[in-house]
Amino acid sequence: MSGNLMMPTPSLPTLRHRAQRGASLIIVMLILIVVSVLGIGSAQIALMSERGARNDRDLQVAWQAAEAALMDAEFDIHPSPRPATPTVRQSLFDGKNSTPFIDGCGTSGNSVGLCNSGTAGKPAWLTADFTATGSGAATTQFGTFTGRAFAAGAPGIQPAMAPRYIIELVPDLVGDRSNPTFLYRVTAMGFGPRADIQAVLQTLYRN
Repeated sequence: MSGNLMMPTPSLPTLRHRAQRGASLIIVMLILIVVSVLGIGSAQIALMSERGARNDRDLQVAWQAAEAALMDAEFDIHPSPRPATPTVRQSLFDGKNSTPFIDGCGTSGNSVGLCNSGTAGKPAWLTADFTATGSGAATTQFGTFTGRAFAAGAPGIQPAMAPRYIIELVPDLVGDRSNPTFLYRVTAMGFGPRADIQAVLQTLYRN
């Protein structure tokens, strides 16, 4: 007998078994890859949905702030119920007095936020900077002339800053042309939890 040992040759069923095991590994890896891709996609969709819901909430905060500013402007023009003692600017809004309405917009005294675009070419609400605050701002901050309070600027889901508005003089084309009167175009801007989230509302008011 020879001293060399002969290794048995694998049978055909054994080779098939090994090939099947290799194919199973590939299939499992492909399934894991597909599941991972689906999981990542689902996570991205969930994040986008959450971001969209948050943006919608922030915009709603801005809209509500702008609506509050419109109401504050109406109280500025015509307090309701009308107090026995006129408010600071109530006498200015008689529908005929244009003196306190400054070309562009007023920035001081009782003319703050009172605008006359008669000679400016563009409506004042297109050129006014509603984000400016402090002295010299050409817009009226909520509550300045009405004494009403508005929660803003504190941590939490509330506007980053108080809403602001302007009151613009507009000729009233209805009625006696020989005795001209005016309407008041109120434009208000509200802010979301971030100052760059803004909503603008506008209304015409006849006193």
